[in-house]
Amino acid sequence: MPEPVEVWVSAVRDAERRGELLSAFDLAERGLDHYPDDLWLRHRAVLALARAGSTDEALRRFQGYHLGAVEDEDVQALRARLAKDVALQAHGRERRSRARHAGDLYRAVFELTGGHYPAVNAATMLLVAGRPEEARRTALRALEAVADEPGDSYYAAASEAEANLVLGRTAEARRALQRAAALADGDYGALSTTRRQLRLVCQEAGSDAALLQEIAGPGVVHFCGHRIGPPDGGGRFPAAAESAVAARIAAEVERDPPGFAYGALANGADLLFAEALLAAGTELHVVLPFDADEFVRSSVADRGEVWVERFRRCSAAATSVRYATEDAYLNDEVLYRYGSEFAMGLALLRGRFLDAPVRQLAVWDSLDGQSDAGTAIDVRTWTSRGRPVTIIDPGSGPSPAATPTPTASAAGGRVVRSMLFADVSGFSRLTDEQIPRFARRVLGEFAAALARHGDAICYRNTWGDALYVVFEDTVSAADCALDLQEAMERIPLARSGLPDHLALRLGAHTGPVYPVDDPVVGQGAFMGSHVSRTARIEPVTPPGAVYVTEPFAAALVLEGDRFGCDYVGHVPAAKDYGQLRMYRLRRRQARRPLDEG
Repeated sequence: MPEPVEVWVSAVRDAERRGELLSAFDLAERGLDHYPDDLWLRHRAVLALARAGSTDEALRRFQGYHLGAVEDEDVQALRARLAKDVALQAHGRERRSRARHAGDLYRAVFELTGGHYPAVNAATMLLVAGRPEEARRTALRALEAVADEPGDSYYAAASEAEANLVLGRTAEARRALQRAAALADGDYGALSTTRRQLRLVCQEAGSDAALLQEIAGPGVVHFCGHRIGPPDGGGRFPAAAESAVAARIAAEVERDPPGFAYGALANGADLLFAEALLAAGTELHVVLPFDADEFVRSSVADRGEVWVERFRRCSAAATSVRYATEDAYLNDEVLYRYGSEFAMGLALLRGRFLDAPVRQLAVWDSLDGQSDAGTAIDVRTWTSRGRPVTIIDPGSGPSPAATPTPTASAAGGRVVRSMLFADVSGFSRLTDEQIPRFARRVLGEFAAALARHGDAICYRNTWGDALYVVFEDTVSAADCALDLQEAMERIPLARSGLPDHLALRLGAHTGPVYPVDDPVVGQGAFMGSHVSRTARIEPVTPPGAVYVTEPFAAALVLEGDRFGCDYVGHVPAAKDYGQLRMYRLRRRQARRPLDEG
């Protein structure tokens, strides 16, 4: 018998408060499996996607759940909110036009309900639309609506602040924000939504966004550092320095307490960070590079059972424990780097969802290492885009050359690559007469798109309508995947003598794979379980879309912000490969508007 719907509602609300927007969506969808007609769960699933920035997917779910015709204030306000999100992705005249449309939708809700939320959102959208006088009149009406609300309402205080910002009353807005902060009660999801909205108002009204510090939520950290040296001395983190380093870590956490933290649990710095963060009430998310038992053997147990016990305590207290890969370690150091970069990307994604600052905490002696993974590489990767880091020096130790490191496996090590699998939906229904046209027109366009990315491609293969392409880096893979999709959309199928139902499906993943010499085809290739994982994504991708895994999305955000990854949920992979957290890849540009019909 399924849990009562109230259990799902409570779980979704808790995830929202913690800013776990992806979990909020997943929980709402799981609840809808049992209660498909529940309006609150349908509304909340779409709202979670919208708050996470997955506007396209939120639009699809809004329409798929048939919410457009529902006469409910929250649902109609959500419709207006999606129109607002579409407007804010546009530019110039199109942005102003769509903002006016969103403002009209909000005003229509306000006229029906008299609520302050649709009124103040209408005011902001009118400001974006370039109608400041209209915006101010609407903001005054929002303040009248706020006056009818109880004095202990966070959302009323937030609306009051927003309306005053639209009116240019900075002092009044600051006082309202101070009340909102006192009423937030740890609702990080609400705080992040308010910050994003008020930052927009400040931008449009020319106000100083520094006042948003009044409702600043806790930040996100990625932590890393050296493993501890042997008890008899030596190592880049000498055992004798443990107490001093632990004290400095605790002081840094107390100085700027983060709300959320991501990292591994090796002996030494990792576990010292984890213990201090847990003691401070931080939500700890453990990211291990491979199986926990193997990780304990390779990175924890060599310094004694006491560290193993500390590992177990921190693992048990963590909010989540994830694995970058479930494959065997086999002494491949690249798995450590892959796990660290996955953790960094997850921290950045969480910061993006929370509208929160993200920084790195590292116990590092500031010396470069000689291996393919380690603290020096983690810090360099993190700071390469100007991200902030706080470094704690563990004290003097031997040079990196004296530090033992794992050796590469005898069979040859794995490398991290980004992979695409693609096929054309409808290809199997082509006639023999159409096959040569397909090869010439469709595969010809694919070849031209791939040629533009030739320097970044490590391997390519095709069979029939299928493509398999391996890239050096994730950004190149993302760019090429969208180029392929755009090339397919440009083909005039009917004029080329091909059916118009043909559409390209693309799946992408980033993971460790083996470079091998394929004796059958007489050239190099890439093999491994992560190749199989990539192949299982494409068959469940909607035609016309590019679906990517969470490791791909994490690697992409670590490299910058040229692309967006919109969460679409846990998607069952093909051939019983299990459920994977999946994102829909897009370029950061204007999206299609919400259907106004």
